[in-house]
Amino acid sequence: MKPIISASELVSESAGAKPPVLLDVRWSLGGPPGRPEYEAGHLPGAVYVDLDTELAGAPGSGGRHPLPDVAAFGAAMRRAGVSADTPVVVYDGGLGWGAARAWWLLRWAGHPDVRVLDGGLAAWTGELSKDVPEPVPGDFEPRPGALGLLDADGAASLARSGLLLDARAGERYRGEVEPIDRVGGHIPGAVSAPTTENVGPDGRFLAPEALAARFAALGATPGAEVAVYCGSGVSGAHEVLALELAGIPAALYAGSWSAWSSDPTRPVAVGPDPQ
Repeated sequence: MKPIISASELVSESAGAKPPVLLDVRWSLGGPPGRPEYEAGHLPGAVYVDLDTELAGAPGSGGRHPLPDVAAFGAAMRRAGVSADTPVVVYDGGLGWGAARAWWLLRWAGHPDVRVLDGGLAAWTGELSKDVPEPVPGDFEPRPGALGLLDADGAASLARSGLLLDARAGERYRGEVEPIDRVGGHIPGAVSAPTTENVGPDGRFLAPEALAARFAALGATPGAEVAVYCGSGVSGAHEVLALELAGIPAALYAGSWSAWSSDPTRPVAVGPDPQ
């Protein structure tokens, strides 16, 4: 199954016999909270999910957006109406990062049918609603492990034995600027692969063959083990989704740079060279 869905496909499926559960995951790094935007207008029937409190645990040594407690995550998804046998479509304001985080978590937790609205809310041409639904509680029970997950030691090892992609902006990878974390730079051995280069000007994903060519040029050769990290495990999920579109399975280092850089014993590389 493709991990994305177009707006026209979503219209068709929503009118079908088994419409998907819609989750609104509007979120931006350092931006305003998404709930007021949701209340101002959202896809009809969509339930708001808060990335900071429902798709992440409390910030700490595990990073700014560590994985949420599995039981708490399951409860949040059931409150949103998610069941094991019901399709789920997630969307955000257009950047795709928040939606990809929800997609990754649900897929990692074992849900078999989750897709991201390609292009986000900006791709939707239908009417928006201000009605806040009260969904019938779902029955989804997380069973983690369906997607690859790395800790810091695993990321360090894979950077030597496989391909570890850094999904942040190039200037953060090179250590030229670091607006958030303790120190700038990257995990030694990681290759710069900004998430923003996975999409076109309209915010929609590039064609699978274009993505495959991009990742092949970065070192994703057949048989290579691939993983991704970013600042705090959000935009990295978007890159894992892009890799899946390209037919390349990839793990996520969820703690990402916010966890790595908080540990002064971890080595840091700077400049354009991976090492």
